[in-house]
Amino acid sequence: MPELFESLPEDYREKLGRPGEYPFTRGIYPRMYAERLWTMRQYAGFGSAEETNRRFRYLLEQGQTGLSVAFDLPTQLGLDPDHPLAVGEVGRVGVSIATLDDMRRLFQGIPLDRVTTSMTINAPAMMLLALYLLVAEEQGVSWEQLGGTVQNDILKEYVARGTYIYPPGPSMRLVTDVFEFCSERVPRWNTISISGYHIREAGATAVQEIAFTLANAKAYVRAATERGLDLDRFAPRLSFFFAAHNDIFEEAAKFRAARRLWARIMREEFGAQNKKSWMLRFHTQTGGSTLTAQQPLNNIVRVAYQALAAVLGGTQSLHTNAYDEALGLPTEESALIALRTQQILAYESGITRAIDPAGGSFYLEHLTDALEAEARDLIEKVDQLGGSVAAIEAGFIQKEIEESAWRYQREVEEKRRIVVGVNAFTLEGEPPVPVQRIDPEVDRRRAEEVRRYRENRDQTATQRALATLKEAARGGENLFPFVLEAFRARATLGEVAGALREVFGEYQPG
Repeated sequence: MPELFESLPEDYREKLGRPGEYPFTRGIYPRMYAERLWTMRQYAGFGSAEETNRRFRYLLEQGQTGLSVAFDLPTQLGLDPDHPLAVGEVGRVGVSIATLDDMRRLFQGIPLDRVTTSMTINAPAMMLLALYLLVAEEQGVSWEQLGGTVQNDILKEYVARGTYIYPPGPSMRLVTDVFEFCSERVPRWNTISISGYHIREAGATAVQEIAFTLANAKAYVRAATERGLDLDRFAPRLSFFFAAHNDIFEEAAKFRAARRLWARIMREEFGAQNKKSWMLRFHTQTGGSTLTAQQPLNNIVRVAYQALAAVLGGTQSLHTNAYDEALGLPTEESALIALRTQQILAYESGITRAIDPAGGSFYLEHLTDALEAEARDLIEKVDQLGGSVAAIEAGFIQKEIEESAWRYQREVEEKRRIVVGVNAFTLEGEPPVPVQRIDPEVDRRRAEEVRRYRENRDQTATQRALATLKEAARGGENLFPFVLEAFRARATLGEVAGALREVFGEYQPG
């Protein structure tokens, strides 16, 4: 009601605004979920491309509205499945993708012009996106039609996750190359998902999640503008990725505080003029580290509360974890329950009838202000160190997260923080829960598939394309077109990533 809003004190109106208006505290769209639900994007991937394709199609049939790809560790590290370091890890925590044939099988029967796809991939983000574009091309789908997100957030890998390949300098070059290429050729694609999720999962607090995520985002914006990219052309395609943990109001306030901080950073600090450059659009995943192996069915309740917090906070898309993820990859049954959790929230809870239903709550707004102030102070500390890259190299961010994780663990061990089923309300002799097992033969099958792929190609053309890629890496050209040509010439992921390893070297933590 406009008259009610106008009657509020001026500072209250300035901090909150209306939904869809700067500083977007109450959401980035005027009618939020009353007009359009969040995207239900369940994270999935295991074993081979064929197995994961079957899971994708099953989830889409059950009402999922977007795809989210989990890749195995060898893929995340740019290694082919027949590499010695891949032994025992192929297909274990995600799908194994090494070739254009693999990417074709992954999306077989899935029209890429009618579904958006998110890919959790960082060091080799350019490579996996290139394979996706080539599959779309084969489907007859123009790149301009494609919608989705590639994570492409390398900075958090150095402090929270560990799936890096190259040193920070060359890695930032690859990130900005993706920005530049997609702004010109794939305009609807989100070129980065700046991730607080993995920072939080490593043990950060809500304040640290906001601060270190936005500090990393500032580093990416600076790198892109220093490259000469047009801020208001690439900034609207930046997206974010946050965790939702158990404290419902703190989590909802965290999302509001992050949105308001980012709007002010982009408008006041970077001088962005495009309204879309000020908007913090984000995906949320419920907190994997909050799930327990003890009494795993309790995790269904945890996930439901976390999903509620994400929706109260105004998320644009959501993944709800399966209850058995502390034990193994989700089974088909547990994945379906996770999806149904979102659907019940969307269609039965009534939460979508009001725009920003918790907005204006004294407690929620107090928490929003407090989190924003604390996060701003922490961002300023990072800035004083020279920004995220310098703060990472100095070990500051890592140390902050490690100390926070240690404090949390002590609280659990000393029962100052209760975790139901773990340090209180425990049960003896819990019945076993069915766990999905990955076929141990997947290593051998995938290694053989990649070897056959290499044998059935024009070796001269492949080696020529890889040599051209290395030469471009030694210069300053955008590497995306060279990566595309290498895959067209049937190079494998390991060969493309390896060519860049020869030029850039590998990152060795101090």
